[in-house]
Order: sequence, then structure tokens, then C-alpha cells
Amino acid sequence: QVQLVESGGGLVQSGGSLRLSCVASGNIFSLHAMGWYRQAPGKPRERVAVITWNGGTNYANSVKDRFAVTMDNANHTVFLQMNSLWPEDTAVYYCAADSNDYDLTMGYGDYWGQGTQVTVSS
Repeated sequence: QVQLVESGGGLVQSGGSLRLSCVASGNIFSLHAMGWYRQAPGKPRERVAVITWNGGTNYANSVKDRFAVTMDNANHTVFLQMNSLWPEDTAVYYCAADSNDYDLTMGYGDYWGQGTQVTVSS
């Protein structure tokens, strides 16, 4: 089993920045990729960014050039630096992890965190 704990959400004004963190614990050696998803009220969950253990990344078009996903392999932590935030970025952000980066990119992550709220005011 793997446990994921997110932190760093909050309230920010439009144009501002936030940095989310997610620490993985447990059977981390089974993992190959970690990433971030988000879900806004009344909308389906959507992929934000995924990063593999060797540094490969992919992003949703809506956040490309504004968000950056990085990983601290030594501490089993993934970060999401969010810049130029818009009100449309308001959502609960979930950390996810999987042994297969394709599955995680498609939304079929084996492990999910509890989520952290990000609210962007206009």
C-alpha cells in the first residue's frame, strides 16, 4: 500500500501563485509515476500534470506554461508550482500515483490522496 498526503492549498487572488506538495509513503518502490488531478464543482476530474521517476512530464493544455510539476526522488515528494492562477483553476487538487505512467495519465491511478482545496478569487 501507498499513502499520499497533499499540502499547500489555499486562497489566492487571480494572477497569484501557489505550490502544492505531496509526500508518498509505504510501498513506494512499486511506483513509477506521480501526478496531480483536479475536480471543480459539477465537473469531472481532470488530469493536471504527471511526472515519471525518470523525469518525463505531461500536462493538460489548460495549464501548460503556467504550472510545473517536479519530483524530489530522495524524499518521495512531488510538487506542483502553479503560477498565473485563474479563477477557472479553482478546484480540489488530488495527488495520485501508480506503477504505470500510462495508466496514471489516463486517470487510472492506483493511489490517491485526500485532496487539497485551491480557490482563486477574481
